Amino acid sequence: MTSQVFYRKWRPQTLDEVDGQEQVTRTLLNALSGSRVSHAYLFCGPRGTGKTSTGRILAKAVNCLTNQGKGEPCNTCAMCQAITGGSALDVIEVDAASNRGIDEIRDLREKVTYAPNQASYKVYIIDEVHMLTREASNALLKTLEEPPPHIIFILATTEAHKVLPTILSRCQRFDFRRISQADVVSKLAGICATEGIHIEAEALRLVAKAATGSLRDAENLLQQLTTYYGADIELQQVQAILGITGDWRVKEMVRHIINNDISGGVATIN
Repeated sequence: MTSQVFYRKWRPQTLDEVDGQEQVTRTLLNALSGSRVSHAYLFCGPRGTGKTSTGRILAKAVNCLTNQGKGEPCNTCAMCQAITGGSALDVIEVDAASNRGIDEIRDLREKVTYAPNQASYKVYIIDEVHMLTREASNALLKTLEEPPPHIIFILATTEAHKVLPTILSRCQRFDFRRISQADVVSKLAGICATEGIHIEAEALRLVAKAATGSLRDAENLLQQLTTYYGADIELQQVQAILGITGDWRVKEMVRHIINNDISGGVATIN
């Protein structure tokens, strides 16, 4: 079993590998195959649903040396590998939570005018874009209105309602949904099979349920369990980590309430 962080090791590398977001990935694939890639995208939705991962995949796809920006990235050419490894100079990730001021965005505006160093497109992935100050948002808006032809902006946010309407109107918006419990279970089962982790089916479903639609949270919880208990995980151990009781009397009490059985409910409480 590897010591590498699960959510990084198992990050999707193609649009087809992005779980639970078919409405997003299919549209992006159609745009790539038809050479209709937009200059600005807004990816919004709950945490851990694949927004930043999809942004990185899109950055690889438009710059892939093998498919010439016409489909899925090959993940084997020099450009794809550089982007995957985080060493590509033309794919810039900005954390708007810690770079939210007007000076940072002015610096960005100056740099976007330069042509890409090696790639076909210079791609800016701005995470938590709603954290930008109003002044910084207005400065970014100017660049979105008149972007150079070699620039693609991918804005990601968990709170789209806080993004300026003028910025929203200049982006193609994609709403990422919470990932279904079935999809989370399927992904975790694949990880467990590869990593040599043996976990009870009911325990795996409880992990998926506790993640509330966030695959990253589910992967982190699975790794936490393996750190505490090793490669053999039982339901009771998951319940202990989550602070959930496995007491059968809880279900019995609910049944008494549904049946309006007061005497049975009092007996269970006693």
